[in-house]
Parts: sequence; structure tokens; C-alpha cells
Amino acid sequence: MTTPAYTLTVTVELENAPGALGRLTTAIGAAGGNIDSVDLSGHRDDVVVRDITVHCRSEAHGREVVAAAGSVAGVTVVSADDRTFALHRGGKITVEPKFPLRTREDLSMAYTPGVGRVSSAIAADVSLARKYTIKGNSVAVLTDGTAVLGLGNIGPEAAMPVMEGKAMLFKEFAGIDAYPICVRTSSVEELVMVAKAVAPGFGGINLEDIAAPACFEVETRLRAELDIPVFHDDQHGTAVVTLAALLNAAKVVGKPLGELKVVFLGMGAAGIACAKLLLDEGVGDIIGVDTHGVLHAGRTDLPPQKQWMVEHSNRGGVTGTLVDALRGADAFIGVSGPDLVKPEWLATMADDAIVFAMANPVPEIMPELVPGNVRIVATGRSDYPNQINNVLVFPGFFRGLLDAHAHTVDDQMKLAAAHALASLVSDTERSEEFIIASPFDRRVAPAVAAAVREAVAARR
Repeated sequence: MTTPAYTLTVTVELENAPGALGRLTTAIGAAGGNIDSVDLSGHRDDVVVRDITVHCRSEAHGREVVAAAGSVAGVTVVSADDRTFALHRGGKITVEPKFPLRTREDLSMAYTPGVGRVSSAIAADVSLARKYTIKGNSVAVLTDGTAVLGLGNIGPEAAMPVMEGKAMLFKEFAGIDAYPICVRTSSVEELVMVAKAVAPGFGGINLEDIAAPACFEVETRLRAELDIPVFHDDQHGTAVVTLAALLNAAKVVGKPLGELKVVFLGMGAAGIACAKLLLDEGVGDIIGVDTHGVLHAGRTDLPPQKQWMVEHSNRGGVTGTLVDALRGADAFIGVSGPDLVKPEWLATMADDAIVFAMANPVPEIMPELVPGNVRIVATGRSDYPNQINNVLVFPGFFRGLLDAHAHTVDDQMKLAAAHALASLVSDTERSEEFIIASPFDRRVAPAVAAAVREAVAARR
């Protein structure tokens, strides 16, 4: 399937003659390209210059499409610009002043000498930093680049485009100023030290794309040692949106949450956090599966986080592989990798099964491959119904934390956020293809923020 993530603008020169454009577009279509637009960008004598915007399946497919265009008689390919790379050119965010500096008076208040008065006031009472600096509306998006998307340990520089994108989402959906803090560290201790060093300038820290098991220790340490909220989005943002989607999916299929048997594939940071929150909500039973099979009491290779799962789930003592775990299961939640699940395995699940294949960009199984007993399918992608994406959580969650001057994050805040998010899909709207609100539903961030504020207030 073609996707906007692989969009090319192919600039071509072609003869100004009847049928020339038709032959070109036919060739692009035959190569599998999905033409989005055709624009006239210039002409001279008997040559027309056109910009053809084409959605492709991959970079390799894009090259095939360009080659097909160039093979048409009378067509010369001038350039092929990858629009995703073009969008990132020069970075995606910028810092702008909130008001112009036009006069000496402006300068004397915004900077010296007037700024010294504000600094002195904050020195006498550091809580004033929330009121008189960006601290009250700012979040550090902190990563060491060790677990970026599905790309793995690609380093802090390569993590920057993702963190910039995260900052854009914070601003667009919640009005929060977020800053990418991409650091090169070699240990948990170093990463904790960096976070503690930069914390005075921020109202909260969003940990992002930090590999397990380091992410667990970093979050635990920072929650204990900082007075601002720390939220690991890969764990807890994923958990909140997954619970919200499952609350609605369970209603659609008419199965009580407390009776659901849920199988997780992927027992890293996201999988364990999701499983814990679902258990907190009262899901009947969960079976976790990692690369070595089902988590069960007979396993001797489990770190503490997975051992916790053994002690609190898999009540039936299931052993074996994912195939064994899926038999009779009501729901499957994948937070693992691409193409790891076969249709025939899902066919052994219960009737009216729920499948959340959330690996991104390629899910554990493509929606068109699921068997007939699966009633609801969700992915992390925007080109299928039921997109389960963290953007539904973190902007509003941090909006609530900042507004409430919260000092920490707890499970009650996450549960409240999940219920608020789920409630945005009404009883009359809820269906197999609509179990979670759209990221562009402008009610999302305010609803999540309000739920978090109420949970913070209840905690005090």
C-alpha cells in the first residue's frame, strides 16, 4: 500500500503534444505509484514542465516509479524530490520571541537592566520560575537515542528528527513549548545526571526512545530525585491509549473487561507498562510473550520487570509459544515488530476477537490478513481505521500536569486519562471501525488534561 510517508515530487519535461501526459501517468500507475497531483510549473516552445506528486510504498518503490516515468518516450525526468526529507530540511521547529523588541524601553525590560530584577526575585523564591520564565509551560523531550521507533540504537543525532516531531505535536495539540534534548551517554547514571542538570529549566520531562531495561531505572530514579513530573511516553503514553481503545473495543464486542484473556507479544517497556495498566483496570488475565516464548513460572531467564509479570498474570500457567498463548484468547496486543503473526494463529482465538497490531510502521499483521473471527483490528498507522497512537495522550497529559503544577505521575492519573480518552467515542458512534478518537479531534487534549488535573487534585 502506498503512503504519504514515501511521497515524491517528480519534475519532468515532456513534449507539448496530445497524449504525452496520459502516457506518463499511465506508466506511473502501472509501476504502482499513486498520483496525488499534477501541476504545471513551466513551459518553453514545445516542452512542458510538470511536477507530479506521487505516493509510493517504499524508497525502493519510489526509484521504480521514477525509472518508469523516465522510460516514457518524450519524457525527461529533471528531478525527484523526496517530500518527507524536504519537510525536515533545516529542522521542523524554531524559537520565536513572544513580543517584538522595537525600542530601548523594550530592551531594558526584556533584558538588561530590568531582567536583573526578575532574576533576583526568583533567586529569593525559586517557585516564581514557573510564573516568570518558560519553565511553567515547557517540557524537555529527553533521549539517548538507544531505541528510536523501530530503528533501534541509532544515536542522539539520528533521534533528533523524531524529537523535533514530538515537540511539534506538543505545541500543536496542547500549546506546550517542548525542546529536544538528545544526549550521548554511556550509562543510566550519566543519563540521570543529565536529566537532573537540565531539570531546573523545565516544568516536566518526557523520556523518549530509551532502551529497556535502562528506561525503567532512569524513570524510577528521576521520579524519586526530581520535583517535576517525569513521564516515559513509550511506556505510559502507550499504556493509556491502549487501555482507552480496549475499553471501547470490549464494549463493541460485548465482553466484560474482567473476563477478557489478553495476549501480549512484546515484553519490553511498552508491553509491560500496558499490561500493568490493564491489570490495574481489572482485565481478567494477561499472557505475556517475548522472543523466547510465554512468560511463566518455569522460566529462569527473566529480569525483574518480566518476573513481576509472571507473578501477576498468566493465571492458567500457559507455556510454549505465541501460538499456544493465542488459543481461545479474546484479545491480542502487539508491541513488537513487523509481520510476526500469521492469520492461522489468530484463527484459534475466541469469536469476536480483538487485535491491536501496534508495531509501527509495519504491524505484526496487516489488517487485510486477519481471519473472520477477528471483529476489531487496530494499528499504529494513520491509513487504517482505529489508529492507536501516543499523540492522543502525551500533549494533553502534560498540559494537565503543567496546569496543576504536579510534581510526579501516578497510575490514577493514567487511568483517569484513559477513561477520558475513551469517553470521547459516544455510545452511538462506537463501532468496529471507531473505537478511539482521531488525533485531530480537538477535544482530545483538553479532555485528557482535565482528567489529569482532577487526578492531581485528588492526590493532594
